Amino acid sequence: MTTETGGDGAATLLTIVIPAYNASAYLARAVEGLDEVDGIEVVVVDDGSTDRTGQLADRWAAAHPDRFRVIHQANRGHGGAINAGLADARGEFIKVLDADDWFDIPSLRSLLALLGERQTTGIDAVFTDFVHERVGKTPRLARFSTVFPAGRVFEWSDTERFARHQVLMMHAIVYRTQLLRECGLRLPEHTFYVDNLVVVMPLARVRRMRYLPVPLYRYLVGREGQSVEPDVMVQRAEQQLLVNRLAFAALPGRGEIAAGTVPIQLHRTLLHHLEGICAVTSATLVRGGTREHLASRDLFWREIRAESPWLYTRMRNTLLGKMSNLPGTAGRRATRLAYHVARRVVGFS
Repeated sequence: MTTETGGDGAATLLTIVIPAYNASAYLARAVEGLDEVDGIEVVVVDDGSTDRTGQLADRWAAAHPDRFRVIHQANRGHGGAINAGLADARGEFIKVLDADDWFDIPSLRSLLALLGERQTTGIDAVFTDFVHERVGKTPRLARFSTVFPAGRVFEWSDTERFARHQVLMMHAIVYRTQLLRECGLRLPEHTFYVDNLVVVMPLARVRRMRYLPVPLYRYLVGREGQSVEPDVMVQRAEQQLLVNRLAFAALPGRGEIAAGTVPIQLHRTLLHHLEGICAVTSATLVRGGTREHLASRDLFWREIRAESPWLYTRMRNTLLGKMSNLPGTAGRRATRLAYHVARRVVGFS
């Protein structure tokens, strides 16, 4: 892929895509300082906003035409906004920044320095640490120094196992743009929780990587009305199930692992991620508590068992899997308590 240059002649190493729907209250924080970082372009996707999001984005683009672009589109949801940003990206690498989150600017500069290194040429992804910025609580740093080696290009055989609390969320990953296009990443529209597909679908193709141990991404958790708020998740449980099904469909087959075309460490990483999100989805349906919620949970697991008995057994026998699928009325009460554990593990609280 040919890397384009910005108006100042610098190579566009990184495209930052900001999906934005009615984000006028916090979009300024997301873009603050980005106009002073070389080697990037910022694509704000105004996803049919009815507030001043589009006007604010246009103002920044007018002030910094070499750095900011705005896409205005009819509302297509979070996935549809990311799709639009990916299609328009010109940078060699790409990073999604949700409009209510922000970057640590010194860490971003460190990332750009790494992306500009000669030894980084040809890598598929860069992993960084990130911070859970929890409303009313102490921020929590998600670190991966026990999993990935720093300071060099590495492959999956060089990685260690993830601890239970270490979940590789979208916030920790920078992808090579061409890899996303080659894997045909196309997210479902009008669907929340597609961040998990941004992890699973492209990650299955990643082979050469770098790790930069800096707290780049600041992930806001606890904002009122946020998609990961417990009551909101119950209302959107069917969207969680859709994302889970698509994530399972993207898993490499066991034959690929046996043949050595998919590294076993990569497969473990994908399963680790799926275990967390499936536990949250199961527990969310139990929290909903209606007959329809429980029937949807049971149908989902029957589908997994029919498709892959081995995978079903593996997922249900994990600690989170057991805690999130306890039978009977007493079991459902215990699962509601386990729900809070699962949310903390995957970073929703």
